[in-house]
Amino acid sequence: MTRAAVHLASGHRLGASNPRQEGPADLRLVPPALAAWGSAALMLDAPPRWAIATVAVAVLAAGVLLVTWTARRAGGGGHPRAGVRRPRRWGRFTVAGVLLCAAGAAASAALHGADLRRGPVPSLAGEYAQVEVELKVTSDPRLTRPRVASAHTMPPAVLLDAEVLRVTQADGTTTEARTPVLVVVRTDPEEAAPDRDSARPAAPDRDLAHPAAHAWTELLPSTRVRVQGRLAPPLSDGGQVAAVLRVDGERAPRAVEAPSGAQQVAGKLRGGLREATDGLSADARALLPGLVVGDTSRVPAELDQAFRATDLTHLLAVSGANLTIVLVLLIGPPGLSQRAERRGLAPKLGIPLRTTAVLGGALTVGFVIVCRPDPSVLRAAACGLIALLAIVTGRRRSLIPALATAVLVLVLYDPWLARSPGFLLSVLATGALLTLAPRWGEALRGRGVPARGADALAAAAAAQAVCAPVVAVLAARVSLVAVPCNLLAELAVAPATVLGFAALAVAPVAMPVAKVLAWGASWPVEWIAGVARTGAALPGNGVDWSGGWRGGLGLAGVTVVLVLVGRRIVRHPWLVVACAALFFLVVVQPPPVTRVIAGWPPPGWRLAMCDVGQGDATVLAAGDGAGVVVDAGPDPLAADRCLRSLGIRRVPLVLLTHFHADHVAGLPGVLRGREVGEIQTTGFREPPGQADFVREQAAAAEVPVVTAVAGERRRAGPLDWQVLWPPAGPVPTPEGPNDASVTLLVRTGGLTALLLGDLEPPAQRALLRSPAAASLGSVDVLKVAHHGSAQQDPELLRRAAPRLALISCGADNSYGHPSPLTLAALRAGGAQVLRTDTDGAVAVMGEGAGSQEGSSSRAGGDPRVGSGLEVVTRPP
Repeated sequence: MTRAAVHLASGHRLGASNPRQEGPADLRLVPPALAAWGSAALMLDAPPRWAIATVAVAVLAAGVLLVTWTARRAGGGGHPRAGVRRPRRWGRFTVAGVLLCAAGAAASAALHGADLRRGPVPSLAGEYAQVEVELKVTSDPRLTRPRVASAHTMPPAVLLDAEVLRVTQADGTTTEARTPVLVVVRTDPEEAAPDRDSARPAAPDRDLAHPAAHAWTELLPSTRVRVQGRLAPPLSDGGQVAAVLRVDGERAPRAVEAPSGAQQVAGKLRGGLREATDGLSADARALLPGLVVGDTSRVPAELDQAFRATDLTHLLAVSGANLTIVLVLLIGPPGLSQRAERRGLAPKLGIPLRTTAVLGGALTVGFVIVCRPDPSVLRAAACGLIALLAIVTGRRRSLIPALATAVLVLVLYDPWLARSPGFLLSVLATGALLTLAPRWGEALRGRGVPARGADALAAAAAAQAVCAPVVAVLAARVSLVAVPCNLLAELAVAPATVLGFAALAVAPVAMPVAKVLAWGASWPVEWIAGVARTGAALPGNGVDWSGGWRGGLGLAGVTVVLVLVGRRIVRHPWLVVACAALFFLVVVQPPPVTRVIAGWPPPGWRLAMCDVGQGDATVLAAGDGAGVVVDAGPDPLAADRCLRSLGIRRVPLVLLTHFHADHVAGLPGVLRGREVGEIQTTGFREPPGQADFVREQAAAAEVPVVTAVAGERRRAGPLDWQVLWPPAGPVPTPEGPNDASVTLLVRTGGLTALLLGDLEPPAQRALLRSPAAASLGSVDVLKVAHHGSAQQDPELLRRAAPRLALISCGADNSYGHPSPLTLAALRAGGAQVLRTDTDGAVAVMGEGAGSQEGSSSRAGGDPRVGSGLEVVTRPP
């Protein structure tokens, strides 16, 4: 187009002042994309007659509009006067396009939905039939995350998506099929089918109950296998599978056909990257494959939880940003793509711009193959193609039509994406980066913020603003640290991604070079892990929010208000500084500040029971910034957060009463960033998996592990305690781990406390008869055994006669803890009962029963518990 034509097309009387000036955003493809999205979401599980009627009506209406539009043009009514260029407006042709896109999406969704009802598999699933099937694997095998179920960590199951091609029933009848199913390879015969959303790719180096189950983790997509199993209905309606096939992990799959050549090459590349990271630190070894190709098989549950709490999970889901980084490395900055001084590897090698675009497209296709064509990878490829289009054209105006086109094509290709929360978040984030972020960045630059900082802050804030309401709908929680954590992590994403992709490419031909590249990438990767863990452990990292669409709409309204208020605040630097300082105090909650404002932690506290859900974690004050930790709860983040709120920097001793998961799974959170002197445990190593977990964590932190023995007495600062149980020999009781719980009698500042772990009545009675407990009398504080269950020995409760009884249990737990019988017995004995599920964390202060000081209550209206004893609660 000539310069004169550009001026004429500008719409201004004097023409455009800059021939490259871009007009308003082109939104013509947005309505068709949204119509296809909505139509696909509605028609996936609609009755066939509804889908047929919808398609017919939409096509008929579109045909009528097109016929009338054609007739109007033929009659001359649609031709503008010569030489006059009218702005394009909505008309019959545009509406017809919207209707046709909706009809196409409805037809595609109906066909995909019909796959769930076609053939014998759905009816056999309703009968829980035992069958032999031939499957085509369509996804990565993945292991469920270990789940803490009170005393135990549930063993992982191998999950994979597959397509049933042939099914043989018990009577020998064989039927051809094409039905999607979820395969659950059970490593525990009693394990139920887990929720597919809690799964991650399988790890070849993680322990499974049956060695044959490892063969399932090595399967590649497109592999055909023959297996025997039992069909069952899917876990919920409206899912993407017609049935669940439960397979015994003791039986390895029988391969019928090898995977395709492309999948074999991709598998070798991914395996080479994992091998290149084998010698790195635990965090780098776990995260680098995830950042590069979305392989999160080595990411531990606590690190995955930290990424979720800080809204950094997009880094592990193969986001479009990762591919964009590689494309920018090839082509250079988008703003210089059409200039003579454009950068990147391509111009240095003398490659023309159009050829460079073709290479970028090929790189995108290779990216999809290596990372597997899962929905998240397809979303990443679409985002990468949008960035590629921007680099080639150098025009921001073309990006929104490209995004709309990507949505339209992907929804037509895979209608299930229309119901995918990840797809919605990806589109919203990309849209925010294309529309809101440039304007916000320009506004920040106008306020004196440096260009790079303004662009990064605007991008993070825009993505968070549009995605937060959707996250609130799904998780009923809002992260307050998402924007700062994303800004800090962004500093390391580019070098980690570039070096990681280089290691991936080099590994098959030069593994030593790949190891060097992976070592270089480990530094930024460890930075990202540190950002995630630090942000997740901050006491004010997030706030609970009402779930569902009502909560999402409410948060959207709050976001709009904050944006409007923020536009006024940024005009006043001092207000900006004050708001930043207030935000810092709310999120970090330094103990000296929270002690003044919220009364937590209270001065002079002696004992604190953390709110860690359905589990136990107690802290005994042992001097300035020091505390003895008794049990660590089930959640590392909750344990770390509690210790941070109490100002604990040094832990002379971690005492784990027994090895059940709800007492030891949070140990990594206690060890993180603190000086730990020693870990003491019971001598009864059951369950063995959790006992090994404790040993591994201690070895990694270089902390010695010792065994507690009855009669032992120790001291730390003003604190001293005596081990009352278990005896040195085997525990002569049937309950095993619970009855082997280490029991402590603690004295601090004249205050006495009895910590019973999870002792059951047989061990409680044996404890009363033991020599160590001969002098046991009434105590000030009792940590009630086993989360306040009904299994309590009345004689022990009478002997202890506590003034304050503390119960650690999770809200709405499925075990009925605490028992009404136990609560009644404690109150009948004169004890005041506090429980973490309703009262939150509890801190105990004051002196023992002999003190003459008055008592009081604070922070939540806690009642008196007796002379000289004072408690402060921190509501959940």
